[in-house]
Amino acid sequence: MSGLRSGKRLHPELRFLGLAGPGAAFIVISLLLPLLSIVVFSFWRTESYELYADWNLDNYRTLLGEAAYRTFFLRSLVTAAIVTAICLVCGWPVAYFIARWGGRYRLLLVLLLAAPFFTGAILRITALQGLLGPIGLVNMTLVELGLPPIEALMYTQLASGLGLVYLFISFMVTAIYLSLVNFNFELLEVAKINGAKPWRAFIEITWPLNWIGTAIGIVLVFIPCLANVVTPRFLGGPDATSFGMSLSQQFGETGTWALGSAMGVFLFLASFAVILAIWPTIKLKRSGFTGAVQQ
Repeated sequence: MSGLRSGKRLHPELRFLGLAGPGAAFIVISLLLPLLSIVVFSFWRTESYELYADWNLDNYRTLLGEAAYRTFFLRSLVTAAIVTAICLVCGWPVAYFIARWGGRYRLLLVLLLAAPFFTGAILRITALQGLLGPIGLVNMTLVELGLPPIEALMYTQLASGLGLVYLFISFMVTAIYLSLVNFNFELLEVAKINGAKPWRAFIEITWPLNWIGTAIGIVLVFIPCLANVVTPRFLGGPDATSFGMSLSQQFGETGTWALGSAMGVFLFLASFAVILAIWPTIKLKRSGFTGAVQQ
């Protein structure tokens, strides 16, 4: 027995590889290899729904040269930024209320926020169609009151934006709540005693000490909105065509996989740029993380 124990002590790397190896192999096979294949395909060409290993930059020239793709990307970028800002403004008060005054019902309130996710995205968007559509609940109510229906509520950029807010605001609230749940609210009382107004206490104490949760919420909302396909397809009209919708068409109707792969690489780089822009603003020690391992 003593020999076995000493052998185990001599080879901790093997034990680590035995534990981490299967998970690492799964990540490489299921995540990294598909991404690598997309990068490779982006330099190929598609002809008659078939990929040919003809290495070139034509797909990227098409993306940068044609105005339609630039318009789709800029539209998706602006929409994602506006939706993220709305989720941030609306999500912070909700998360703050739950964390500070939720009491023993905090977990229940957070679970209620996740209730829409008990159904698929298609069903949730269909529910929005029944609410905002030409014969939806809102317009039917307006007609009953003798008012004209609001056509802008459906099949417009506005409808697509409302759908994205509805789909992703829970991510923002949850990320901010998880940051606030360990926040010491007595600091605000100290600030109040020292004469700080509530808005100043929020800007100088609550906001910076919980910025890591806010940053995570921004990433969790912005990046999915940037690549979203379902919402603009079901709620937006011709003027709401997004970059993600155009990308999905390359792998579907048109069969131009090489161009679609280049669009996927373009989206990945844009998402990675957002993460790089936010990362320098995160101060782990200021958020209470020291990096020390507790014994």
